[in-house]
Amino acid sequence: MTHTTVNPPQASAEPTTWRVQGMDCGGCERKVEAALARLKHVEQVSASAVAGSVRLTAPPGKALPHAEIESTITALGYQVVDEAADTSEATTHTPWWETPKGRLVLVSGALLALAWALKFAWPSLGTWPFVAATVVGLVPIIQRAGQALKMGNPFTIEMLMSIAALGALGINAAAEAAVVVFLFAVGEMLEGVAAAQARRSIAALSKLTPSTARLMEQGEVREVAAASLEPGQRVQVRPGDRLPCDGQIITGRSSIDESPVNGESVPRERGEGEGVFAGTVNLDGVLEIKVTQSAENNTIARVIKLVEEAQAAKAPVARFIDRFAFYYMPAVVGVALLVAIVPPLVSPMLWSESIYRALALLLIACPCALVISTPAAIAAGLSVGARNGLLMKGGAVLEQLGKLKRVALDKTGTLTAGMPTVTDVESFDTDGGVDTRNVDKNSLDEIVRLAAALEQGSSHPLAVAISDYFQQQGLPTPVVQEGRALAGQGVAGQVEGRSLKLVSPRAVQSLALLSGDLKARIAALEAQGKSVAVLIEVESENERPLGLMALRDEPREDARQGLEALERLGVQAVMLSGDNARTVAAIGEQLGIEAEGELMPEDKAQRVREWQAQGGGPIGKVGDGINDAPALAAAEVGIAMGSGTDVALETADAALLKNRVTGIAEMIALSRATMRNVKTNVALALGFKALFLVSTALGITGMWVAVMADTGATVLVTLNALHLLRYRFNDV
Repeated sequence: MTHTTVNPPQASAEPTTWRVQGMDCGGCERKVEAALARLKHVEQVSASAVAGSVRLTAPPGKALPHAEIESTITALGYQVVDEAADTSEATTHTPWWETPKGRLVLVSGALLALAWALKFAWPSLGTWPFVAATVVGLVPIIQRAGQALKMGNPFTIEMLMSIAALGALGINAAAEAAVVVFLFAVGEMLEGVAAAQARRSIAALSKLTPSTARLMEQGEVREVAAASLEPGQRVQVRPGDRLPCDGQIITGRSSIDESPVNGESVPRERGEGEGVFAGTVNLDGVLEIKVTQSAENNTIARVIKLVEEAQAAKAPVARFIDRFAFYYMPAVVGVALLVAIVPPLVSPMLWSESIYRALALLLIACPCALVISTPAAIAAGLSVGARNGLLMKGGAVLEQLGKLKRVALDKTGTLTAGMPTVTDVESFDTDGGVDTRNVDKNSLDEIVRLAAALEQGSSHPLAVAISDYFQQQGLPTPVVQEGRALAGQGVAGQVEGRSLKLVSPRAVQSLALLSGDLKARIAALEAQGKSVAVLIEVESENERPLGLMALRDEPREDARQGLEALERLGVQAVMLSGDNARTVAAIGEQLGIEAEGELMPEDKAQRVREWQAQGGGPIGKVGDGINDAPALAAAEVGIAMGSGTDVALETADAALLKNRVTGIAEMIALSRATMRNVKTNVALALGFKALFLVSTALGITGMWVAVMADTGATVLVTLNALHLLRYRFNDV
């Protein structure tokens, strides 16, 4: 038997995750946590029934006792498994009747039915058939109760069930004891089915990456394990295949279905030089891809790791529920003792009646439904987010997102595309020394064609933008000769026998070539935050302007839509940017958002701290670069764009793999939907408990109803949490 760790075992405070099969409810979590917390060199322990994992942390400088941990988990009746076995179990569907709990239900049900048949056929047998049915179904329950007791945890549902069933036999209520044991087995089986369904949904992420890849070496293609791929190698991906790695397209062009990774519904056209992700689907062209990340560091692996760590990080509301359950269960046991002893002493009530009521109260005492209500919903919310390109690093982050009242957004690469695009093209006619604008399309196309010729081969962002714009127009490709850079001014060269320059307005103004009208026009464009390049033709000793091109880093297509979605959610959006104030103000006005520019990284963090000092709710910060890292760390919730730097992604609490501004509102809406689900679950669990505690104490309901109330509530809240897996973002 082996274990799997997220981080290699070492003498440090780094957490280690163990895969455990058989944990299906909140009671299971509490048993495991209580037992492992007693071990030496275990400082923190967190079990997740939904994720099927246990996360442990050793004190600094100490090592976790791995062998002792494994034996403790095994002694409790659970199984420690390796990664491959866990993935297989989580992603394959086993019919309920083939599981150990399913088989126990079938045996207990058959014995109970037989007992009722014998009662009517041979009444002289008395209660012995029911005693036999009770004992057979109770044996595994008693075994698990004993295992937990050895680990120092007496308050388990198995212990309470054992006492209740044996007590019922002792007061000659064998038929009811048999029914109680059977219903308990049914409830456990249903809990297992619900938990397995949740695990399959989460573990399905690991199936996105294919197991094999077509490796290209020395002109030949051969199949290898995808996990063996290393950066620098090249792979071939055929139409219809999933990409086995993160990489860069070397040759080929194709539509890529990225929905498995980021939830984007429309396939994206990808070509040479562009990056692609593992787990996405190549739709219609053969691609040759250079591997850029090893299997353990590709996008899918990073998503899985983040989700695993997120599931282990309990939300504040979950920690509160755990503390509540810790005191609640012993308190109810104490009440049950009082119900058993006090009534016969102060009233004519028979001891058998008071003991019966006390036993029923014990069955109500288990807080399974209450304990599982929160982590089940949190895990479902995290899973839905991950499948839609919204990564949140823990339940605490998911809970906090829904409370945001203000979000600060970076400009470049967050609200804007992060690269300039051509926004205006203008052509000039010179008549009598006065320059006038020419809006004839042929004249405009000529400006684009000549400017693109001068910018050929340049890697400057403005040059790339002009070249891209030229290619979009589908114009004939011109040829430049004697192309050269003009230091601090622009570029120059010969195009089709014409001597041309593409320079900044400053260089033109120094030559006094522009009329007053054109100077005003350039000033107006620059006031909008645009960069302007003027095309000049040199004829002998004379130079005359032919036209201009204006460029700006424009807002993302969904920027306004994303900001409007935030406004509908009651969240104020503010732009904080290091760009010049004029450009920031222009973009802010275009998007209808409060904006502040010329901020250093520490200035952005300071703004966040100032808002926090003012109160009014937690602050979110969205960014994509190293300069955003201080503010991302200062905010209650830092959100990184998926295209951002590794520093931003590591510093942030959440990430938007879609690179869409609308993802911010989607995260907040998902958080609020998850917390509504949690509140509903807690209300259901406490409501059932309160109702049946009172009715049982008054003698209105009996033991079998108590069992149905307990297990039924557990299954109900789990299924309600799983309902989140069908959450849709259409209405955000």
